[in-house]
Amino acid sequence: MLEVASLNVFYGESHIVRDASFSLGSGEALAVMGRNGMGKTTLLKAVIGMLRSATGSVRLENQELAGLHSYERVARGLAFVPQGRMIFPLLTVEENILAGMTSARRPEVPEFVYRFFPVLGEMRRRRGGNLSGGQQQMLAIARALVSNPKVLILDEPTEGIQPSIIKEIAQTLNELRRERGFSILVSEQVLSFADAVADRFLVVDRGRIVHDERKEDLDVDRIRSYLTV
Repeated sequence: MLEVASLNVFYGESHIVRDASFSLGSGEALAVMGRNGMGKTTLLKAVIGMLRSATGSVRLENQELAGLHSYERVARGLAFVPQGRMIFPLLTVEENILAGMTSARRPEVPEFVYRFFPVLGEMRRRRGGNLSGGQQQMLAIARALVSNPKVLILDEPTEGIQPSIIKEIAQTLNELRRERGFSILVSEQVLSFADAVADRFLVVDRGRIVHDERKEDLDVDRIRSYLTV
């Protein structure tokens, strides 16, 4: 499905992502974990095309995406929910969702959105900036999903969200993935959320992928050792 090979990303003279290579299977969920400042967000932004990679390959279903703009990668099947959600605060919930549907002449919110996120249906006329943090995260996910992606990329989706809503979002993502058939690539520091969503775990340390483990073989203590300062 998604193949990333030998990705290198620089900020000026700083080498942030170093020879990152990994694969993501069809319908699989992969958690990218690590402490703050280790390169998780940079890696995801390079995959979606928001940051230019110096070298490397990003292939989706054998189609090369490296060199394409982020909107071109979205058109080919990637979707991105950024850290901090970045919804349009002055637009209504419905307008935010429709903003993700660029191809339809007279777009309507797909049926599945309000079925999986009923609170968004109840608040569809409310401005996005008036929602809680958890509701804004649901809105950001819904906006990304209306493009019908093959891979949903989420950057720190639990940031600033209360634990009960984190559990709800994890459950909803699992149900959506089963029904809609997309893969998930998520960067995260909350191990309980990653464990609830992911089939595999990568650990990034100082820009390098230093650990790759399947959920059934998960060594929780080892993963935690990478997350502690």
